Formats: sequence, C-alpha cells, structure tokens
Amino acid sequence: MKLLTGNDLATGDVIWWTGSGWSRHVADSADVGSEGEALGRIEEAARRVNGPVVIEAAATPEGPRPDHIKDRIRALGPTVRMDLTLAPDISPQVVL
Repeated sequence: MKLLTGNDLATGDVIWWTGSGWSRHVADSADVGSEGEALGRIEEAARRVNGPVVIEAAATPEGPRPDHIKDRIRALGPTVRMDLTLAPDISPQVVL
C-alpha cells in the first residue's frame, strides 16, 4: 500500500491523507495507490500541505504501518517519548 504524507503549512505537523482530507494520525490514512504523486501535487498547489511524499506501507490489523523506520518515527509525532506521542496507547515494540 502507498500513503501520502507531508507537513501541515500552518503548524508543521506531519499529516496523512485520509482519502478525503488530512489527519495527524497515520491510523486514519488511506491507500493512494498510483494516484499519490498527482494527488500530492494538487494538494501542494492548493496550499493544504508542504512537501508531500508517497511512502510504502503495510496494511496491518492496527492500521497502516509505514515500511521505513524513519516514516514510523514521523508517524509517532514530534517526540520519541511514548507518553507524549500522537498515539500513546501503541507500544514501541509494535510501532518501531
């Protein structure tokens, strides 16, 4: 599966395409398939996202899981402290 991610222009937060808009939570993201690059250009031109990029991910029972460790860390939020992440109920063993 392929996910579209980038940064929110107003806050700099990492955001994920949901199929109809953007979310701060990777669990809300949707597979963009082969349309991801074009969608990213449209969303960037509309000034809804900065630096959009399509990444590889795996579908899991817990939701999409980015393949690359860098993207899994980005999905946790602005900190590596598990008590301050966007999804504190996820254990590090599952995410990392």
